[in-house]
Amino acid sequence: MIPLPVAPRLAALRGVPHAIPYQGSKRVLAHAIVPLLPDRTADLIEPFAGSAAVSIAASHLGIPRRVRLRDVNAPLIGLWRRILDEPDALADDYATLWEAQRPDPDRFYRRVRDEFNAGHDPHLLLYLLARCVKASVRYNRLGEFNQAADRRRLGARPSAMRDRIRGASRVLTGADVAAGDYRAALTGAAPADVVYLDPPYQGVSASRDQRYMRGLDREEFYAALREAVGAGVSFLLSYDGSTGPKRYGPAVPPELDLLALAVPAGPSAQATLNGRRLPTVESLYLSPALRDRLGGEARVLDRLSGGRPLPHRHVSAGSGRSNG
Repeated sequence: MIPLPVAPRLAALRGVPHAIPYQGSKRVLAHAIVPLLPDRTADLIEPFAGSAAVSIAASHLGIPRRVRLRDVNAPLIGLWRRILDEPDALADDYATLWEAQRPDPDRFYRRVRDEFNAGHDPHLLLYLLARCVKASVRYNRLGEFNQAADRRRLGARPSAMRDRIRGASRVLTGADVAAGDYRAALTGAAPADVVYLDPPYQGVSASRDQRYMRGLDREEFYAALREAVGAGVSFLLSYDGSTGPKRYGPAVPPELDLLALAVPAGPSAQATLNGRRLPTVESLYLSPALRDRLGGEARVLDRLSGGRPLPHRHVSAGSGRSNG
């Protein structure tokens, strides 16, 4: 494991639009991941899409030709489809919910949560994400959203949410979005693609964890990684690390020959939620194919230390994707 002394911070990622508030989002780690995408990345694939923080950051800079978002959480994928296909209508629906909550926010939140669990309407999920405690998603054993409301706030104001939705929709123009399992997305990647994997971490994946609709079998996941390594797939993996003295789990098997980096990721959101301030270190693994595409370990570290400027294909707030 190669420790990075400080977390990379890219000025070019200031003002990146994020539509979905999500605890565990990789907005901070994106500063380390974006420099590790080859200049001629075809498709950037996120099989555990979540808030799509890495895809948004990379697309904000115009690096991949296209983004592919996948997740087994079908309602979340439905929300992404609405963000991409009808951002203003989604923003209108959110505004309607936001205004309707004002007489009794807690009761209204519980009613919306019940309605979402019954029908999985995407705009209801957006409202729940905006209002739930610290954007910390929780599901019960039936796969139902069961996180409580944060009573101290009403969620992002409609005008702010509209700007975020529009921005994310614009940046991800042309993205391919579908519900699906990670294995097909990983093993089906082409040589010029890059796959970014952000699965449930080892410290929580041995048993069902409330943050995920479905757990992850560790040995099955390792088998998929072995297949991907054997097929020459370029991938980045966030899978373990530490919060203060606590580690999430053992390192990825060494026989996979992944380049392992320890990236400072700021204070732990979960620890902050519990009233403590603990530093988080994320483990970031590069597949042999990606390491070789980037020119080897020394060049990888050089990119993270600022030795390689990012492509000058920034997507401005008022434009479509640049052809660079």
